[in-house]
Amino acid sequence: MYYNGAMDKDKKNIFLYKRQGRILAFQALFSHEFNQKSLYELLKFNWVEEKYEDKAFEYAKFLIVGTINNINEIDDVIKSKLRNWNFERISSIDKAILRFSIFCLLYENDLPERIIINEAIEIVKDFGTQDSYKFVNGILDAIRKTKNTKKS
Repeated sequence: MYYNGAMDKDKKNIFLYKRQGRILAFQALFSHEFNQKSLYELLKFNWVEEKYEDKAFEYAKFLIVGTINNINEIDDVIKSKLRNWNFERISSIDKAILRFSIFCLLYENDLPERIIINEAIEIVKDFGTQDSYKFVNGILDAIRKTKNTKKS
C-alpha cells in the first residue's frame, strides 16, 4: 500500500485552521454578548493580536455570521435543554461556546457531531471554569441525542 504523508499534513492543516476559526468565533461571540459589538465590527477582526491563517478567518466569519443570524433559535435550543438552571445564569464564556457549537450541530453537516462536541469541550477547558466542560458537554450531547432521534 502506498502511503501519502501529504494527505495527513492537509488534514492537520484543516483541523488547525478550523480550531483557530472556532477560537476566533468564540472570542467574537463573547465580545458580541459582553460589549454588544456590531457584526460589522466583529468581522473586521481588528481586535485580533495573533497571526492566523486566512482560512481561519473565513471559517470564523462563517461561524460568527451563522450564529448571530440564528441566535434566537440557538438560544431556544439551549433553553430547552436546561434542567434546574436559568439561561441568564450561564456564563458568557460557556454561552458563546455553546452558541457556535450548536450552530455547527444544526447547520454544518459535513462535520461529525463528536468532533464538534470535542472541539467545544477543548475550547471551554482553555477559557471556561474548571467545571464548564461538564456543562457544555451535557447540553451539546442532549442536543445531539435529540437531533439523532428526529432523524430516526
